[in-house]
Amino acid sequence: MNPSVNPGGAKHLTVLLLIITVFLAACATGPNLPPAPDVMPEDRALADYVIGPGDSLNISVWQQPQMSGTVPVRPDGRITTPLVEDMEAAGKTPTRLARDLEQALNQYIRDPRVTVIVASIAASDEREQIRVVGQAMAPSAVAYRDGMSVLDVMISVGGLTDFAAGNRAILVRTMDGERREFSLRLNDLLNRGDMTADVRVLPGDVIVIPESRF
Repeated sequence: MNPSVNPGGAKHLTVLLLIITVFLAACATGPNLPPAPDVMPEDRALADYVIGPGDSLNISVWQQPQMSGTVPVRPDGRITTPLVEDMEAAGKTPTRLARDLEQALNQYIRDPRVTVIVASIAASDEREQIRVVGQAMAPSAVAYRDGMSVLDVMISVGGLTDFAAGNRAILVRTMDGERREFSLRLNDLLNRGDMTADVRVLPGDVIVIPESRF
């Protein structure tokens, strides 16, 4: 006598296979982030400058000379000005910092108008580097060169490890004082030679390569 098929068991098997299929598809497609925007070498001049530790800032408050002056950005990334102590400056554009200072001064001065100008830039600056963390063969900071792309950076760090989930890699970039994340397809670029996955990088970019779930 032929053994009968258990309808309940077959249904459970179908559901299990469906879950596995969806999970594998999710792993293959990578994070739900926009693709990294490509930039041309000349775009570096157009990129928003981001203040960093060691920079010197000229802060001018309109019609308030006693509130104006030149201040250094401390190693902790903060500045101190008259009436405003320990304001975070690193990671912001001069325009963003000016707006934040206006908001802080608003409780002391009616309708303050602040201008921030970078008087000098720190001589040694990690913003001139591309940092690679995670599942690269040699995670490190790579000195930026004009026209550099993701492929150049990955060659410098020796490529991906066997455990890397390259198509789930993330490019972190600071734009207008805000951290933004974009998806990278490193497996397609390095293992399949898909040059459409190669994009330009900018000083200060961070490439994060996660570990595969398998």
